[in-house]
Amino acid sequence: MNSSDIRDKFLKFFETKGHTVVRSSSLVPGNDPTLLFTNSGMVQFKDVFLGTDKRNYVRAASVQRCLRAGGKHNDLENVGYTARHHTFFEMLGNWSFGDYFKRDALVWAWELLTTVYQLPPEKLWATVYETDDEAFDIWVNVIGLPAERVVRIGDNKGAPYASDNFWQMADTGPCGPCSEIFYDHGPDVWGGPPGSPEQDGDRYIEIWNNVFMQFDRQIDANGVATLTPLPKPCVDTGMGLERLAAVLQHVHSNYEIDLFSRLIAAAARETNTTDLANNSLRVIADHIRACSFLIVDGVIPASEGRGYVLRRIIRRALRHGHKLGQTKPFFHRLVPDLVQEMGAAYPELKEAAARVEQALKLEEERFGETLENGMKILEAALAKDPAYLDGKTAFTLYDTYGFPLDLTADICRERDVTLDEAGFEAAMSHQKSTARAAGRFEMATSVEYSGPKTRFVGYDALQLEGEVLALYVDGAPVEKVEAGQEAIVVLDSTPFYAESGGQAGDIGTLESEAGEFRVQDTRKLQPDVHGHHGVLESGTLAVGDVLNARVDARHRAQTMRNHSATHLMHAALRTVLGGHVSQKGSLVDADKTRFDFSHNAPLTQDEIRRVEAIVNHEILENHPTEAQHMAYDEAISHGAMALFGEKYGDEVRVLGIGSSRELCGGTHVTRTGDIGLFKIVSEGGVASGIRRVEAVTGENALALVQKLSTQVNEAAAALKAQPDEIGARIQQVQDQVRQLERELNAMKAKAAASKGDELVGQAVDINGLKVLAATLDGADVASLRSTMDKLKDKLKSAAIVLAAVNDGKVTLIAGVTADATSRVKAGELVNFVAQQVGGKGGGRPDMAQAGGTDPSGLPRALDGVADWVRGRA
Repeated sequence: MNSSDIRDKFLKFFETKGHTVVRSSSLVPGNDPTLLFTNSGMVQFKDVFLGTDKRNYVRAASVQRCLRAGGKHNDLENVGYTARHHTFFEMLGNWSFGDYFKRDALVWAWELLTTVYQLPPEKLWATVYETDDEAFDIWVNVIGLPAERVVRIGDNKGAPYASDNFWQMADTGPCGPCSEIFYDHGPDVWGGPPGSPEQDGDRYIEIWNNVFMQFDRQIDANGVATLTPLPKPCVDTGMGLERLAAVLQHVHSNYEIDLFSRLIAAAARETNTTDLANNSLRVIADHIRACSFLIVDGVIPASEGRGYVLRRIIRRALRHGHKLGQTKPFFHRLVPDLVQEMGAAYPELKEAAARVEQALKLEEERFGETLENGMKILEAALAKDPAYLDGKTAFTLYDTYGFPLDLTADICRERDVTLDEAGFEAAMSHQKSTARAAGRFEMATSVEYSGPKTRFVGYDALQLEGEVLALYVDGAPVEKVEAGQEAIVVLDSTPFYAESGGQAGDIGTLESEAGEFRVQDTRKLQPDVHGHHGVLESGTLAVGDVLNARVDARHRAQTMRNHSATHLMHAALRTVLGGHVSQKGSLVDADKTRFDFSHNAPLTQDEIRRVEAIVNHEILENHPTEAQHMAYDEAISHGAMALFGEKYGDEVRVLGIGSSRELCGGTHVTRTGDIGLFKIVSEGGVASGIRRVEAVTGENALALVQKLSTQVNEAAAALKAQPDEIGARIQQVQDQVRQLERELNAMKAKAAASKGDELVGQAVDINGLKVLAATLDGADVASLRSTMDKLKDKLKSAAIVLAAVNDGKVTLIAGVTADATSRVKAGELVNFVAQQVGGKGGGRPDMAQAGGTDPSGLPRALDGVADWVRGRA
């Protein structure tokens, strides 16, 4: 049974059991700062389990793409060395949100494995938590699995509920026992059943885990954990596609299944390798999946965050290609093979194939020379000590040559070399490293709120009355707020838009007869709970008060203009630059729109003008803005764009404005003409492959145009030209300046030469060496060098220092004739003088240059040159 069949049979089976088939979410968790990547199937349902999100179904099934290559779940170092470790993998899962529980979950799991996939029942084992009699009874008395093949697993990690068969989302919150299903590969493979001393062997392999969330775990002041039954227990299951495929295809290693065998063959083709069992081919085959899907989901190679993890994985693959003798770009050539294997299951991979190839090829070209140079450094270090690599060298490889530590560790492990990781960390601690940003994904700070959701009416109204449901001061709930206090207010209904999707939150006022609260920002405390942040300017405010919530209309209008213009600009950028352009981030507020997007080159002035022309044409067309609610899949099929990093539910809001059609929950103008005017202010790079455009609209755009017009008129007046003649006039002035500079330099050179002739007589003889130290007023570097050459010719055997002071800075040139460099070095001589004028310098033995910032020390420094030379000559 091939991998495609395994996916299809899984989803169809659970669809017959009343489950809604849910698409795989992105590898980048939407609006979740607690995770670097989606590392399990339940990530997209996390808010459902926490009670902050509700779906229109209570049963779900999916095949979720996952990645573990950073943070707590980091399998990177094992990939290629074991049979079952991967960076990218697919997780088959089914969920119950307060619907069915243990009996149905386990009975269906058994039915799927033994009836649909036709696994031999005698090959299957199960584990349950030690005290989970209910699950044990289902296995033995309902399903009929022999009791000796149902293993109770207790606490084995030194604390209550610290067991492989007890799952916890965190230290507190939803938790519960789990039941794992194992497959017995037979006595030919070493290892014992789960719970035995030989359980780490490869004979018994876990293929499916059924988690039963039935408790709320809380810890009291004494650190004692208590479990309270949840009112609606849930089910969360996960089965690795690759492991299941290995079982169903009768192979022992995941790398022998259909998916990998063809990718390994492709890697062998591109690296000219004949040994298909080579571990490096496994690494490459695994990494092309991880890298390609990360790029599909909007991640690009970078020096920090998720982009840095992607770069690490790419570079590890390239290093293994290099190890196989392939020094030319090859990795990107595997993308078509991956599309052939997985494009049917993930159409987004097929659609983005060209972009994926381009991104990988660019990174390969960038890293090719780096890899070769870094390997030379590494080989040289290991040649000195074949058994030990010091941390300083490892850090140099990382900091200078772009070698991630795990890549260096990989090489050391292959050669049985001990790596000084402590020394590496010590070196790292002395330098602020951008790579550390890859691990800076912390839990979002928010207040604890458990009340009703906020009813948002801000699409249609800017004012309404709302009841205060909760108040917070310094993050703690309070019943009352006094004048002057900063607080967060939660209302049952609000017209205030909460910061989301790149759009800044609304500002305004909350008023009653008892007081006035100024809203400075609006943010989401939970997906459907708006928190109004601000200060109580007068009176008092209490829970239960009814307030008149009034959004600042001018601020909202300016923000809406910028937001709507952002959609039009996104579409225009794709038209001008190409379909590879995708949003990488945005910030829309009342002042501007800031838009980050994928593109590998700066925008030319012509491209900027074309984007502006397209957007302003759409504004003049005065298209109506239309918002519709529909199923996510329907929206995507109709051409709506989903934006990177955003989290979407099953029903989405589709915004059509002009030629743009995107999923967006923000506030927008009624018609494009309301935007007024669109003008790009700046364009630049913010990271490798990412550009940033800032633009203004409406009143701000008009103000910018008027400011530019004033500046043009002032410049024209200063140049004594008409505004449309400025370009030609500036060119004329520049030509005149260059001519004057040439004349001035010629005069300086003539003056310096004349001065040089005068200086010959000032040289003193020290043991047969002519020594001269002098100042040439106003001379530039070129004049100093020219004079130095002439003095050396005339003095024959000499040590000379020439200095000039310009704009408060000292320039120094030292020269020593070839016959004297064994006695006096020009680099040492110029450094001697430079240190006395607030600088330092060096250079060749015959010619050196330096500078300084303290001209007051120059006379004394030059006076000391003769004695300095006398001490050496």
